[in-house]
Parts: sequence; structure tokens; C-alpha cells
Amino acid sequence: MFNSIFTNGSLTAANVLIVMASAIAMGLLIALYYTKQNRTTRSFAYTLAFLPLITATVIMVVNGNLGAGIAVAGSFSLIRFRSIQGSGQEILAVFLCAATGLCLGAGYAAAAGLLIIVFIVCHLILTTCRFGPSVEKMRELKISVPEALDYEELFDDILGEYFTDYELDFVRTVEMGTAYQLVYHVVPKDNQKGKVILDTIRERNGNLPVSLGRIPDSHNEM
Repeated sequence: MFNSIFTNGSLTAANVLIVMASAIAMGLLIALYYTKQNRTTRSFAYTLAFLPLITATVIMVVNGNLGAGIAVAGSFSLIRFRSIQGSGQEILAVFLCAATGLCLGAGYAAAAGLLIIVFIVCHLILTTCRFGPSVEKMRELKISVPEALDYEELFDDILGEYFTDYELDFVRTVEMGTAYQLVYHVVPKDNQKGKVILDTIRERNGNLPVSLGRIPDSHNEM
């Protein structure tokens, strides 16, 4: 079952078509699963769908040729200079697709299928159990205060009342240096209304701008 479909290292039209069809099917499966679990772009979804096919084809062509293998490795190393750093989930998905393509290119279709099944099952279990810290409820709170106002511990009582956790991330000057902007990462308590929070803070900071929203993504599109 887990033996290579290539006999004596030879490639036949039937074997190549089987590998390519399997690579497309498994790539689409990975892409569909990833897009269901994460917000992503169409570009990255296409990348996940076709990466196993490309990797498998390259491995089949390089099969047993040391010189070609070195040349391909050098070509792939150039890609890193054109790639934008992604999130851990994106990197994991890319490695899964690459590993699937490597298994298929070597003829081990059953191993590639088992890899995807084990990954999806384990990922679903960890997701259901909410493994690891969650930042889904975390929000970014921006408060502007006058330059002359001492902002140290100024809003601690308000933040403690409306948020289960809060941390001052950084402070910067705004309005040509006439005001400070405090940027907090906060976790609102259940059933808290944003308008009530903003109105309470505005009474303390002199009705200067206040905003509360999702934390923007810090990584760029891959």
C-alpha cells in the first residue's frame, strides 16, 4: 500500500497522469480546508491548490538526476527573496502542500493521502479544543489625550471596569505634537456596548478622538 507506484524508477504516461491528478485533488482539498478555517486571499488559495502539482512534477523530472536536483534546489532558493513573510498558519499550509507534492513526486500517493488526513483530523481536534491562546476577542483601543495631561494610570479604573484584560501597547504623538495617542490591546467583558465605553472615555480625555476595533493584520499577503 505504501510502496512507490514507480517501478524500477521508470516513468510512464499512466503513472505521471495518476500523480498529477492526485496532486490536483489533494491540493484542492488542502486549499478548501484552509479557506474554510481561515480568512485568506484568492491568490493564496490558488497557491495552495497548485503547489502540490508543481512540486510533484519537479520531483518526478529530477528523479535520480543529481545535477538537475542541485539546479532545482538553487532555483527554489531564489523564491524566498520574492516572498513576503506570512503567518504561522500560512507557512504551515505551504509546507503541507510542499510535503504532499514531494510524496507524490516520489510515487508514494498513499503516504501523501495519509499525511493530509492525519493533519486535518489533528487540526480539527485542536481547533475544537481551542488549543493555544485565542486573540479573537482582543481589540485595539486608541485614546487621544492632550499633551499637558498626565496619562499614566489615567484610564486604569475605566479599563478595569469594561475589560477583562488590557495592556498599553505603545504611545505616540499626534496632531503635530499637540496630543498623545495611547494604543491599548484590550479584551472586552461580555455584553459590553462599544458606545458606552467610548462615551465614558471621552468624558475623561476631553472629548478627543477615541476608537475601538479589531487589531489589524500585521502581515502582508503571501
